[in-house]
Amino acid sequence: MANKLGKVYISASFNNTLVTITNEKGETITWSSSGNVGFKGTRKSTPFAATSALEKAVTKAKEKGVEEVEIYVKGPGPGRDAALRAIRASGVKISSIADVTPIPHNGPRPKKHRRA
Repeated sequence: MANKLGKVYISASFNNTLVTITNEKGETITWSSSGNVGFKGTRKSTPFAATSALEKAVTKAKEKGVEEVEIYVKGPGPGRDAALRAIRASGVKISSIADVTPIPHNGPRPKKHRRA
C-alpha cells in the first residue's frame, strides 16, 4: 500500500518536539519524538533533537512510500524552524506549510481584583 501523500504534524513545546506522519485519511504511518530518539532532560528541547526526531520519522515514512507532505506546525518551541529545515533537507516534496498554534480569542474570565 503506497501512500504518496502524507501529513506531518509537528508539536513543538518548550520541553519536547513530537512528530507524527499520517496518510491523507489521518491514519498514523509513523511517529517520533526527541525523547524517542534518545535525548533526555534539557537536551530534548534543543533544535538538534527536533531535527533528529524528524529525520527518523521521515526515513520511516519514505520506506512506506510517502513522497509529498503537507506540514502542520503547532506550538512555540525551539524545534519549529529546525524541524522545517530537516524536512526540506530530507528530499520529500512539500506541498504546504500551516501554523495551527491555538491562539485564545479573549480567553477565560480574569480573577476578581484584590481589595486594598
